[in-house]
Amino acid sequence: MIRRLALLLLLLAPTFGRAGPLEDGLVVLQHDWELIRYQTPAAEREKRFEALAAKAHEFSEANPQRSEPLVWEGIIVSSWAGEKGGLGALSLVKKAKALYENAIRLDANALDGSALNSLGVLYYKVPGWPIGFGDKDKARELLGRALQLNPNGIDPNFFYGEFLLETGKPAEATTYLERALAAAPRPGRQVADTGRREEARALLEKARAAR
Repeated sequence: MIRRLALLLLLLAPTFGRAGPLEDGLVVLQHDWELIRYQTPAAEREKRFEALAAKAHEFSEANPQRSEPLVWEGIIVSSWAGEKGGLGALSLVKKAKALYENAIRLDANALDGSALNSLGVLYYKVPGWPIGFGDKDKARELLGRALQLNPNGIDPNFFYGEFLLETGKPAEATTYLERALAAAPRPGRQVADTGRREEARALLEKARAAR
């Protein structure tokens, strides 16, 4: 189940509009993440994500009062966990959880609620007790909050739709997956948007068949 995180957890942050050290650093992490996720052979991804996680951690430590670097570090660590897979990835998933929680404490609204959305994904992808911390009720709450902050975004609609489908509500899921497909393209995010739309189309077909 944890393995699926790598396939489902894409970048949740919007394109950065203002130039500066913080924005530049975030763009670098985004770019490196996309290269690993979409253009690196599967056999090399775990090591590449491990190295990028170290880079992201340094960036977070250099910006201790900002939420955005923690979100990115969490996304990268989550992706590393997804590539690692199995029970050995649980420690990484727990680390990502703590990063998202710290980001939310600093600013839950940063990057259109990306920390809320990312943490919600963890709560419904990770196994529940006694193996992990998975909790469908917490997932629903967090994903719903993220959707309120970014109601037209491709990612919050996709993940909420997938959550509904996985919890036995295909008719409701259809609405959100259609919204994900109708979302406006994000400048500079063509690779991520293309991948997300392909996933949304596949899930929409599944949801329609299950109605």
